[in-house]
Amino acid sequence: MRVGMAQMLVRGGDPEGNLRRAATYIQRAAREGCGVVVLPECLDWGWMHPGVLHRHVASLEALQQAAAANSVHVVAGFVERTNGRFYNAAALISPLGDVLMRHRKLNELELAKDLYSLGDSLGVTDTGLGRVGILICADLFPTTFVYAEALAALGAQLILSPCAWAVEPNHNNDTEPYGDLWLRAYGEVTRKHPLSVVGVSNIGTIDAGPWKGHRCIGCSLAMGPGGRVLAQGKYEEEQLLVADVPLHPSARSYSPADPD
Repeated sequence: MRVGMAQMLVRGGDPEGNLRRAATYIQRAAREGCGVVVLPECLDWGWMHPGVLHRHVASLEALQQAAAANSVHVVAGFVERTNGRFYNAAALISPLGDVLMRHRKLNELELAKDLYSLGDSLGVTDTGLGRVGILICADLFPTTFVYAEALAALGAQLILSPCAWAVEPNHNNDTEPYGDLWLRAYGEVTRKHPLSVVGVSNIGTIDAGPWKGHRCIGCSLAMGPGGRVLAQGKYEEEQLLVADVPLHPSARSYSPADPD
């Protein structure tokens, strides 16, 4: 299956501009023949941007419209507002614009918990892409490997992960290349289970919130079974990557009609 990885610029506090850029990437990926487009974490407001407290934007609806307009699956991170709470969320959207699955980030960093409430569930869904699960960024840390294990146990063939990978302002990629954490984490999952993992990060400076001045740097990563790197984004470069991702038969066949 062909996966579009939209390593896009996200400007903090500019949801309208970010959603327009996301729609452009969705269109480009569809034209490349991608079955699904994966976009970054909190792509509407930017990770930890406080502007979300003061203004509501129909981010999910805009992403649904872009998916339907281009007849392609979309997985995207956005800030979900529900009953006065905010969640670092992601959705899987069908080519008809229907929401097939939502996920709320489970492993939020401590400094972000003042803004985002935590999710409390995991799941997979069967689609034309195969059986898909969603995790968001730090949900795939080596220390929370249990989340990926749970999706594998549910028969996931593909884990899609909106991310916002950031470094300190003075980080030098020449002397300290970014990405080892994710190579180890994704490698552990894909070597142990016959599935693929695709993580997509944005680029752009974080200009508000606790990590003001940090830089999101891309380096998006797709890894197939056996720990094989399928695609890897460049450092601090906006780009659309296209990865041909193998879908191995699910390790678990499940139907709601199956007996216990």
